[in-house]
Amino acid sequence: MIPVLWHLGNVVVDLVLDVPALPERGGDVLATRTEHTPGGGFNVMAAAARQGLAVTYAGAHGTGPFGDRARAALHTEGIGILLAPRTSGDTGFVVCLVDADGERTFVTSPGAEASLTPADLAELRPGAGDLVYITGYGLLHDSNRAALLGLLPRLDPAVTLVTDPGPLAGDIPTEALETLLTRSDWWSCNAREAALLTGLDDPAEAARALQSRLGRGAVLVRTGPDGCLLHHGGRLVAVPGFAVDAVDLNGAGDAHTGVFMAALARGADPVAAAHRANAGAALAVTASGPATAPDAAQLDAFLN
Repeated sequence: MIPVLWHLGNVVVDLVLDVPALPERGGDVLATRTEHTPGGGFNVMAAAARQGLAVTYAGAHGTGPFGDRARAALHTEGIGILLAPRTSGDTGFVVCLVDADGERTFVTSPGAEASLTPADLAELRPGAGDLVYITGYGLLHDSNRAALLGLLPRLDPAVTLVTDPGPLAGDIPTEALETLLTRSDWWSCNAREAALLTGLDDPAEAARALQSRLGRGAVLVRTGPDGCLLHHGGRLVAVPGFAVDAVDLNGAGDAHTGVFMAALARGADPVAAAHRANAGAALAVTASGPATAPDAAQLDAFLN
């Protein structure tokens, strides 16, 4: 059977503004560039699909210009769509401010993607060898959270569950967090998110603390240009990153996760998958825009 990635996160539209610096409270600043592009969960799916992994979006999406834009982008990347569009509202959007150092700051306006229900996923049965991806954003909405947590008991033990808590990791309800920690095969987050969840600023210590809370899985903590840390098989491994001239850090973590999952699906061991993911994230930050993950040929050429 060919593995499939079932993405249960949220596709939104990113309104990206490049700014010299964030405005002071009550202030204003002129953007030097503006872009409207599908984002959120789309970035992870695009990164995985460009590596040759079959991907299906199983989240909700709306009716309107943002929903149309999101679906068109999914079709362009060859990503399947499980659910019909909601007729009650449009897909949400994210205002993303990218400063002169390439750092990004978000404000999210939820839309139809925040309306996933248990009934939407009632017939979803990922097969052995498939991957299921859940993000913390979905866990912040009552309806989505009920749908996602309701799916977990039905998952085949041979399905790989990848959880990325996201920037709002500290806001995930405790019960939902613990349920996911128990079932997740991979807990993937950046150093800031790991610190929010553990209270530990040192990424290595945070990775160890997260590992101690997992029921069956392993931990990946992204450490920016330094690469990432894996706590897997009872040991902590530092997987070094790649030195590049960063233009835009937006979507780097998504590119990393998508490439990592695609490599795992092909049978790569976790360290090799993380090495490839580090390269994918490095290439992604050399171009402007959130969905800049390379395809398999570009990534192979970079690694060779």
